[in-house]
Amino acid sequence: MADTVLYEVSDGLATITINRPEAMNAMNVEAKVALRDALQAAGADAGVRAVLLTATGRAFCVGQDLKEHISLLVSDRESGTGHTMNTVRDHYNPIVRAITEMPKPVVAGVNGVAAGAGMGFALAADYRVVADTAKFTTSFAGVALTADSGVSWTLPRLIGPGRAADLLLFPRSISAQEAFDLGFVNKLVPADDLAVEATAVARALADGPTLAYAAIKESLAYGAGHTLGETLEKEDELQTRAGASEDHAIAVQAFIAKEKPKYVGH
Repeated sequence: MADTVLYEVSDGLATITINRPEAMNAMNVEAKVALRDALQAAGADAGVRAVLLTATGRAFCVGQDLKEHISLLVSDRESGTGHTMNTVRDHYNPIVRAITEMPKPVVAGVNGVAAGAGMGFALAADYRVVADTAKFTTSFAGVALTADSGVSWTLPRLIGPGRAADLLLFPRSISAQEAFDLGFVNKLVPADDLAVEATAVARALADGPTLAYAAIKESLAYGAGHTLGETLEKEDELQTRAGASEDHAIAVQAFIAKEKPKYVGH
C-alpha cells in the first residue's frame, strides 16, 4: 500500500489510516487509489473481521485535493478531455461500495474535520466514533458541485431528507456535538481518547459474530429500498443463514453455561 494510506491487520482487526496530515488528508489520486485498494483488500481477507477507518493529524479527510483537482481540470481543458471527473466512478464510488458492501463492520474513527468526500466516507461506515473537536461539512455546493461519495443516500437516511437538503444546499461547519444531536454520530468522545475509544469499538466488533454482523448490514441496506413484505422475506433468508453458523451455536451454548461466548467469525 502507498504511504498515503497505512494498512495494518492485528487479530482480525484491519486498521486503515489516511496519512496525508500535511494536506489535512485531502484526497489526491494516489491517496484515493490507496484507500480504495486497502478497503477492498480488507473486504476480501477472510482473516479480517472488522475494519477501523481513521486518519493521522488534525483532520479526518477534507475531501478532494483541490490543488491537484485544479491542475487536472486545466489539463483536461488543454487536451479537450474530461477525465478529471471520472474520479467519482473510478475512486469514490468503489471506496464507498467497499465500505458498505464488505461483509464485516466498519468503524470510522473521526479525529478531526470531515468534509465533502471525507464526510461521505464517515457516513458510509457502520459506526462512527467522533472526537468532540471534530467538525463536518458537506462542502460540495461551496465549490459548485453536487453530492458524491454516497452522501445523497446516507445523509437523508441518517437525519431525514429535509435536514439533508439544508446541509447540502447551505454547507456549513457542523460541530461534533451538533452532529451527535442530529443523529449521525454514534459515540462522542474527548479528542485525546479518540484513538483508544475507536479501537475499542472496532476490537469488540472484530471479536464478535462476524456473519451475524454481515447479515445485519445486508438487511439494513435491503430494508432501505424495499417494502416491509420484501424485507420480511430477506430477514427470513438471513436469519436462516445466521442460525446455521458456528457462532450461533457458540452463543447459545455460552448462554446456557452463563459464559461469555468466544466467537470464531463463521
